Amino acid sequence: MLKFSANLSILFTELPFVKRFAAAKNAGFDAVECWFPYEDASAAEVRALLDEHQLKMIGINTPWGGSGQWGLAALPSYEAAFEKSVRDTLAFAQAVGNPAIHVMAGLAGDVPALDARRCYHRNLERALRWAEGSGSMLVIEPLNGRDRPGYFLHSVDQAADIIERQGLGDLRIMFDCYHIQVEEGDVITRMRRHFDKIGHVQIAGVPVRGEPDKGELNYVEVLRELNNLGWQGYVGAEYKPTGTSAESLGWLADLRRLGIAA
Repeated sequence: MLKFSANLSILFTELPFVKRFAAAKNAGFDAVECWFPYEDASAAEVRALLDEHQLKMIGINTPWGGSGQWGLAALPSYEAAFEKSVRDTLAFAQAVGNPAIHVMAGLAGDVPALDARRCYHRNLERALRWAEGSGSMLVIEPLNGRDRPGYFLHSVDQAADIIERQGLGDLRIMFDCYHIQVEEGDVITRMRRHFDKIGHVQIAGVPVRGEPDKGELNYVEVLRELNNLGWQGYVGAEYKPTGTSAESLGWLADLRRLGIAA
């Protein structure tokens, strides 16, 4: 059966950040993830909250950068800022239990495609060297062009190609079913094709990123297949609840009744 984590950057936001850990635990989660936790609390504070509520932190992001960037990895002439962002995130991750780190690519729509690609590959190679021995897995996440126009990494096939052709075998894909359905569709086939390269899975309803049991994507079938493939990691709940977060969890209760969720 599958295990689920709550993304505290998008769930339980009716509460202050430091109160969301208790809310997630009370809602039945034993793991959390967060986009930029270092913007809201120190590593020591986050570690204390995780310990207090017996939670695992399984994923965080590198900083989003400045206005119009949304990451730095594919942006030439930001190499020094990129290095600092990765090293700082690695240090934070080590202090809170070595979660996976999403290395954000950036909005590169105004950058010549070849320059962005070369910069991205070079920076990913550097990031993997810095992360060696840290205990944190590095992941890259394709974002759909409707929500993030100009984002360099926009498809799961592109992500897999980068890992294969550039010899970045320690890198993994953040398989966000919402982004993949919006940008490419055929979620189950892509999941099967790239299963050996997936480092984390996230879910949200399509097309409005609401609860997973709303919209066009049948998560009962998607998650049943993920379970059948032998997924051992967590599935991140990264959606915008239409009411309070606690009231939005009927989908999780349904999956438990069906024997898909633990």
